Amino acid sequence: MHPIPFDPAATEVRLPAPAKINLFLHIVGRRPDGYHLLQTAFRLLDWGDEIQLSLRSDGRILRTTDVPGVPPETDLVVRAACALQQATGSSQGVEIGVCKRIPMGGGLGGGSSDAATVLIALNRMWGCKLPGKRLQEIGLSLGADVPFFVFGETAFAEGVGEALQALSVAPAWYVVIAPGVSVPTAEIFSAEELTRNTEPIIMRAFATHTTRNDMQATVCKRFPEVAEALVWLSQYGAARMSGSGACIFAPFDSEEEARQVAAAAPQGWKVWVASGLDRHPLQGWLV
Repeated sequence: MHPIPFDPAATEVRLPAPAKINLFLHIVGRRPDGYHLLQTAFRLLDWGDEIQLSLRSDGRILRTTDVPGVPPETDLVVRAACALQQATGSSQGVEIGVCKRIPMGGGLGGGSSDAATVLIALNRMWGCKLPGKRLQEIGLSLGADVPFFVFGETAFAEGVGEALQALSVAPAWYVVIAPGVSVPTAEIFSAEELTRNTEPIIMRAFATHTTRNDMQATVCKRFPEVAEALVWLSQYGAARMSGSGACIFAPFDSEEEARQVAAAAPQGWKVWVASGLDRHPLQGWLV
């Protein structure tokens, strides 16, 4: 995905909403309100959903594509547009189309990325001119991963995922496997056996520190399909679950190596190859 310049004359656009992976995910505590305190490293992938936006002058916000199991009023893209409208008092509207490639319940941030693309794009197209930090605040009200996608670069994250610092990581190609199950995040976070007391690390120790995904064992126990994909991909590289699952990924040094591994995957699995993306293609749209 190349950087996309902003065209102030455009009233209809098709824009990327890249997937993310969590290079690690530690649960280091719990707030009094029940939210879990995390440490993680987010990385964008050069692959994901696509969002189509067509401006309206009547203030209405409409979703023009059907997303199975997700009514328009609960869809994060609609909620993002409504939240921006409410925050700015904008009288403009939009029609939103979603080309879904990122699996739902996969731990790749699809809904959050879609919402961030809508926030970033409409902030410019509606002429709202909110700074990136304010968009991150609005995004946090929609979901814990949304601020990262607005931040738009590889990041070390803390808190519930909203405290972000830019992080430099080596280039890599990734094989990503969707095992065919959707993992309910809330169910995993409420699991009795989930580890919630991992010792915090500091960002500069990330590269040399032994890390893991604290949710992986719980998900594998409850979803054998995830465990099966993890065992299979571990034959070829350092496989790990992303987020709260269900998707599994492993890094490789070259596209050729990653594609060879992907080609060997059992029939019926959904498998993608994507490179790490250092910057969101819409970063130039932030004001």
